[in-house]
Amino acid sequence: MTLDDLEAKIKEAPKPAGLEQTADTLVFGEGDANANVLIIGEAPGEQEDQTGRPFVGRAGQLLDQILASVNMHRDEIYITNIVKYRPPGNRNPTTDEIHASEPLLIEQLNILQPQIIATLGNVPTQYFLKTKDGITKTRGNWFDWQGVKLMPLFHPAYLLRNPSRKRGGPKWLMWQDMQELKRAADELGAKPNTFKIDTTEQSGLF
Repeated sequence: MTLDDLEAKIKEAPKPAGLEQTADTLVFGEGDANANVLIIGEAPGEQEDQTGRPFVGRAGQLLDQILASVNMHRDEIYITNIVKYRPPGNRNPTTDEIHASEPLLIEQLNILQPQIIATLGNVPTQYFLKTKDGITKTRGNWFDWQGVKLMPLFHPAYLLRNPSRKRGGPKWLMWQDMQELKRAADELGAKPNTFKIDTTEQSGLF
């Protein structure tokens, strides 16, 4: 199955319960399908719902700036969310919405075969790592997820709420973490095409 096949499959499937009336557009993901790096958030917001593209609002624009500061570009990576439709009022997705989205997310990951996953904020970090630890405790550390290197990062929306650029502040820490992500990405060799997600291990996280 290709990404185009999967996107068509998601469009044909029912939206997760509770999102049928509030989300207009599937926000599948975008970028280089052969990229080593996958950045994943929780769910689209209003502007993403309007455009069908992930991370294009204020938080997405800040993410682009942070990527550019370490000589990365969204065309060189792949960006998506766990849940592909906007929750009402831009709230966090519920447990049921995440469970409903999980099978198609796993198919997407198996197609993309990333070597590095960067999770933005609490929701995707807690989903992948099966932890209740907050992002301030996990960010900037490397974890192993089914043989894939995973680093939690601050969500750019959090940085908008905490705009200080002082040394040791959230924006400074995010820049440090992104430098480490870039270093690890540059060290990667040829991309293997070998992993297959263990769905019995991955399910039931929330």
